[in-house]
Amino acid sequence: MSQRPELTSSSLSANPAPLPGPAAVSKVERPLSSRSPQTEEPRRIPGWLQRAELFVRILLRLYVGLALCYAPWSHMFWDQNPLFVHFPTLSIYAANGAVRGIVSGLGILNLWIAFREVFPRR
Repeated sequence: MSQRPELTSSSLSANPAPLPGPAAVSKVERPLSSRSPQTEEPRRIPGWLQRAELFVRILLRLYVGLALCYAPWSHMFWDQNPLFVHFPTLSIYAANGAVRGIVSGLGILNLWIAFREVFPRR
C-alpha cells in the first residue's frame, strides 16, 4: 500500500461555511411560509431614484448614439485613429463605407432607443 495521504476525506465538508445550528439561525433565514404578511412590507424603489436612473440611462444612450453617429465620418477620429494606424488590415476594413454605415446605424439605434424612453407610448 502507498504512503500517500487520502485526498478526499469524509470528515471535511466541501463548503467552508459553518454548518447552521440552532444558534446560527436568524430571522432572515426563516422560510417564506412561516413569515406573516403583516410583519414585513415589500420594499419599493423611491420615485426620485427611478427618475434619476432613467435620466442617467437616457443621457448615456444619447451620448453613445451621438458618438457612434459622428465617429465614422470624422477625419480626425476615424482616419487617424492609432488603432487603425497600428493595424493596417483593420484600417482597410474601417475605410469601407458599409462599415461606417453599420457603426452609424448602431448610433441611430441608440438615439432611437433613448427617444423612445423619453416619450413612451401609452
